[in-house]
Amino acid sequence: MDEANGAPATPAPKPERGKPMKLVDRVFDQLQERIRAGNYPPDSRLPGEHELASMLGVSRPIVRDALAKLRDQGMVYARQGAGTFVSANSSPTTHLSYSPVKTIADIQRCYEFRLTIEPAAAFFAAKRRDEAAIQKIASALADLREATSHQLHRTDADFNFHRAVTEAANNHYYTASIDALKAHIAVGMHLHGLSLLGPRPGLEQVFQEHNAIYKAIADGRAEEARDLMRSHLEGSRDRLFEGRALDLSF
Repeated sequence: MDEANGAPATPAPKPERGKPMKLVDRVFDQLQERIRAGNYPPDSRLPGEHELASMLGVSRPIVRDALAKLRDQGMVYARQGAGTFVSANSSPTTHLSYSPVKTIADIQRCYEFRLTIEPAAAFFAAKRRDEAAIQKIASALADLREATSHQLHRTDADFNFHRAVTEAANNHYYTASIDALKAHIAVGMHLHGLSLLGPRPGLEQVFQEHNAIYKAIADGRAEEARDLMRSHLEGSRDRLFEGRALDLSF
C-alpha cells in the first residue's frame, strides 16, 4: 500500500508528507551509491550536513533524515563531536577484475567493451545527474582544457572525465566496471594521446568531443549524450588504429 494514500491523515496534508519522504529517499540512495562506489572509503568521515545539503541541493533536515536511514542500515556510524563515518563493512572493495592488457588486440577488446557500457552510462548520467555530479565532470573537463592549451594529453584527467560521467549515471555496476578497467583504459588512452600530438589539431578536436558530452549531460539531453559518447569512443579507437580494426575472431 502506498504510504501517502494509506496514512490516517486528512487529504490536505498528504502531499506535504509524501514530498519530503521522496527527497529523503533520493538523498539516501545518492549517499548509499557513493559509499558503495568507494567515494567515501571505510572509516572515512562524510562531509558535514551543511556541505551535503549544498552538494545535493536539499535542506539540512532532509540530509539529517537520510543519514539516520544510513545509520539504521549500518552503513554509517556517528562519533560524538566528530561527525558521521562510513562503516567498515559498507563499502566493500570490488572483486571485479580483468586480465591485464598484453597485446594490441586487448586494447581493441577494451574499446569494444567500453562501447557497450559508456554510451549507456552517459545516457543515464543525463537523466539522473545532480549538481555535484555536473561539477565533478566539469572539473575533469577543466583539467583537459588546461592540458590541451599546452598541447598535452593527461591520461588521468581523461580517465577522471569518463569516470565522472559513469558515476553520474548512479549505477554501481557501471562504476565497478570502469574502476576495474582503469589500468586497461589507461593503456589505450596513453597511446591515443600520443597519436594526437603533432601539427594536426587532434587534441583540440578530442577536447571538443568531451565538451559536447559534458554539455549534453548537463542539459539533460540523454539520447545525444549517449550518441556523442559512442562517437567519441569510436573516434578514439579509429584514430589509434588508423581505421584498421584487427580480426578478433581467432
